[in-house]
Formats: sequence, structure tokens, C-alpha cells
Amino acid sequence: SAYGKHRPTDTLFPFRSPRSPRRISKGRRAHIFRPSSPRTNPDRTTQPATMTHRRGTKTTFLALLLAAAGRIADASTASADPAAVATSPAAASDAASDDAPVSPAFLPKGRKRLTEDTMASTLKGMEYAVRGRVVIAADKISNELASSSSADGDKQTRDFDKIIYTNIGNPHSVGQKSLTWPRQVMALCDLPDECGVDHPRASKFFPKDAIDRAREIKAALGGMGTGAYTHSQGPAAFRSDIAAFVTERDGGVPCDPDCLFMTNGASSAINMILQALVANENCGVMIPIPQYPIYSATIDLLGGKKVGYNLDEEKLWDMNLEELERSLAEAREAGINVNSFVLINPGNPTGQVLSKKTVQEIVKFCAKHKLVLLADEVYQENVYDDGAEFYSCKKAAAETGVLDSDDIELVSFHSTSKGLFGECGRRGGYMELVGFDDKVKGHIYKLASSGLCSGVPGQIMTSLMVRGPKPGDVSYKSHEAEKSAIYDSLRKRAKIVSEGLDSIPGFSCQPAQGAMYCFPKVTLPEGAVKAAEEQGMPADTLYALSLLERTGICVVPASGFGQEEGRFGFRTTFLPPEEEMEKAVGLFRTHHEEFCAKYQ
Repeated sequence: SAYGKHRPTDTLFPFRSPRSPRRISKGRRAHIFRPSSPRTNPDRTTQPATMTHRRGTKTTFLALLLAAAGRIADASTASADPAAVATSPAAASDAASDDAPVSPAFLPKGRKRLTEDTMASTLKGMEYAVRGRVVIAADKISNELASSSSADGDKQTRDFDKIIYTNIGNPHSVGQKSLTWPRQVMALCDLPDECGVDHPRASKFFPKDAIDRAREIKAALGGMGTGAYTHSQGPAAFRSDIAAFVTERDGGVPCDPDCLFMTNGASSAINMILQALVANENCGVMIPIPQYPIYSATIDLLGGKKVGYNLDEEKLWDMNLEELERSLAEAREAGINVNSFVLINPGNPTGQVLSKKTVQEIVKFCAKHKLVLLADEVYQENVYDDGAEFYSCKKAAAETGVLDSDDIELVSFHSTSKGLFGECGRRGGYMELVGFDDKVKGHIYKLASSGLCSGVPGQIMTSLMVRGPKPGDVSYKSHEAEKSAIYDSLRKRAKIVSEGLDSIPGFSCQPAQGAMYCFPKVTLPEGAVKAAEEQGMPADTLYALSLLERTGICVVPASGFGQEEGRFGFRTTFLPPEEEMEKAVGLFRTHHEEFCAKYQ
């Protein structure tokens, strides 16, 4: 209002005056713009003009507002001084080149404030290969297939009728059925009491143990149902379920529910911890090469430094201390403040399951060098090799003594998205903080609180994952039978795909001991490497795009996970049904022969 207090802002008045009048009235000063040499504010873009005061101007406050918004050509003035004539928005936009920074007040019509040139450079440079270029191309082809099928009946324009998405660990999207009992409990939790747990015929549609558990969960939610916010760490009863699961898993090593944070899958927990760790651009995080791209992408987004350590492909993607020491020493010699270490076990994308000895060595390495250990253990139920067994970092810390001596800072992650539940869309997960400073835990709680709470369906599913039906419950046998069927099929598919890929000439694929992936090395002809360079893309991206166009199989180029110089390959899941994966192995073989012949 021209008659009330006015505080100039950068939106309306990007050029602040030495004194800003509180009231515009006759005889008081009014703002006008005069051309001047640009001034630069280190926190803002270079400004094309400065603000000055003139007495006796007829420029009204309203006209000035309109001028600042770029809605009038110029601001008239009664001053005889030509220097007092206001710079018009049109003149300002004409004078500025397309690339030159301009004030928000003088953006030409049609020009966006947020562009690729003005957005955060860290976001622009971030890459997430799992849903990158190849997947975008796959979605486009999938839409084309759907359009051609609906328009032309059964007519197909390609040699395949659908895309086989093996790019991401998303079990239900490729045919894995949901477990019955958890979904029954979820349904009852979502239904109003009178339509669900209290309905007189509820027992005819739901087993007693599902009804009883739904009542328990509703009570844990304070009777407010699944539509209300919960505690920012998750309901205390759910965290008690997780603590009991972790304690039993680790042979009695205690777990404090107050050190647990329920999160939207493991991904949001990883993001929270990395936000706390990457204090500035000189902070470094040790990550395996190859690694899951959420780590590289988040570190890039936060402006930190990635410090890679190589896994040994010829030794089933194992680790060795010499490589860890080399990587850390080189990074610190370069002036990087390395403060943390990422371990993914079972491995993604590599599918290895680390031995007890190796996990203990990693825990002691982190304790020795004061590195916060990020233990990504979301595939702990996905172990298929007879000679392999999941061994948690927390148990290793307890058995090596670094837990009792308080020499380790450890955060471990788990999720409902993997294992045998495969409930990716529920976004359920948790992290456990061990050995963290109490004040740091307080700040992490503050960060969790800023998001209010994780999704309640995901919280419920996490509780159901860690505490299912008990022996003797009506649903126990059927629930365990469903889980066993999923596990046995995954184990079979892991062998079909890893052995099938390894049998293709030019392929080398290590056994998939666990997780959901194979990560073969592929020998490519020099012609393909050169063609990829000419097209400005990694050679295995060219290969993956060719595979997609020829077969409809969508994989992720290995370059998106990191790999040693000169290596090429891709990551594929083995989640689609067994018959599809057997067919896929044959398509991999046929495509590779054709691809090599084309570029030989």
C-alpha cells in the first residue's frame, strides 16, 4: 500500500536504497531508477542499475511497482535532469544478451527464471543411471508398443511385444506376488474399524492372527489410523519390533529402539546420513567400485568427494585391505577429508556375499581410521550360495571388540523393498545408529522431524517384515511357504542368469551369491568403442541401447555404477519369471553375436 509501511524486497525492488521511506506522501522522497554502471553483489547477479533518491518527482509509488514488474515501458518524471529518467524494462532486456544475468524485475516475457543455466550446478551434474538414458528410451518404446497394439490390433512394429525391465530391483513390477498375510493386515489397518476388525463377519474374510495384529497396530498408532502423522522416528511399538529382530539376528547383541529411525525405504536414510557427513566440498566418502548409484549421485548433489575403492572381480568381487589403504592414503594425500566408508553387503550391483573375515577386517579398518561406517544391508535375506552366509557389521563390531570399546560409528540400513517382501512402493525401511555422538543424533532427529515422519504404510510393512506370524498361528505355515517359494525361485533364477551369461563367448559373469543382480563383463569390438566415442556416450551405453532396440531387454550400462578403465558391461536383475529369464539369456547371446558382427 502506498499509505502503509513498505519494506523493499529483491522481488519488487532488486536495487536496495541506502534509506527506504516508510511512507510515501507529498514532500517525501520517492524511488526512481537511473542508469548507472553495474554493481555486483557477491551473493546475487550483477545488477544493471542503481537506486537513487530524487525530490519533487511525479513518479507515483504505483507506477514504480508496475515498472519494476516490467509492465510499463518507462517511468515518467518531472525532473529536468535527463539522468533521472527511469530505465525501461524493454531497454534493459534489449541491452542484455540471452546469456547475461538480469534482475528478476526485467526478465523478458517468455523467459523463465529457473533455467538449466541458473539452476543448481550440483543437481545438473548429478547422474542416476538406474533410471537414466536407457530406461527413458525403454519407456518410449513401451509407449509405442502400447499405441501400435491399440491402434492396429495385434500388429507389431518390432520383434518383441513388451519391454523386459531388468534395470531395477522392483520385484512386484515384473510379476512377483505379494505375500498374503502382510497385505491382509495392511487392509485391516486401512479400513475403518466398523468395516474391518470390528465387522461381525471379519473372521470369514481374514484369519484371526491378521485381525489380532491389525488391532495391535491400530493401538500402536494411538487409535488415529493410518492417515495421521506418527513420531518422527516411527511409533515406539514398531521400533521395538525392529530392535527385537536385530537383537535376535546378531546373536543377542542388544539394539536400542531409541537409536532406530524408520524411513521411506533405505534411500531416504542414506540421504539423511550423507547430509550429515558432507559438511563441505572437501569431505570425502569411500564408496565401492562398482557401487549403487544412490551414493555417487547423492555425494555429487551435496558437493562432496567420491573416493572409490576397487572390488576384485576375479575373486568374486571381494575386498582386500591393501586396496582400502591405498585408496584412503591417496585421497588424504590429495587433501580430501575422508570421513566415512560405504559397504554394500550383499553386493549391488555385483551380487557377492562377503565372508565373516572380510566384514571384520572392514569394521576394524573403519575403527582404525575413524571412518563412519555406512552398512547397506538391504539384501540380507537374499543369500543363495550354499557356502555363503550374511554376517552383519554390527555383529562384527561386537565380536571384534570395537563396539564395547566405543571405537566404531556405524549406521546400518534395511528395507521392505528387497528380501522376500519386495514391497518397493510401500517405501518402508529403517536405519540403526551405533556409537554416534548424542548431539549428532539430535541433529539427525531434527532432520527427520523436518519431514514429519516416514509413510505410515511403510512403517507398518516394516513391522510386519521383522515380526511375522509365530509358530502355531493360523497363518504361520502359509506365510512361510509363500516366502520359501519366492526364495527358491530367486535362487534358481540367479543360477540360470549368471551361468547363462558366463557361457556366452565374450562374456564373463561371476556367480550371483546374493542380492538380485548379475554384473557381467562384456568384451566389445574396437569399432563399437570408436562409434560410441563419436556419439558422445560410453561404449556400454551404446551396447545397452542396441540390446534394447533388438530384444526389448532393458539393462543398466556398467559405466553408471563405476568400473575399472577399459571394462565394459551391464547390470541385470533376475527378477522376471523363470521362463522369461531363460528366454532372455538366449536373446543376450543372439544380440551379442549380431552386435560384434556389426562393429567388428
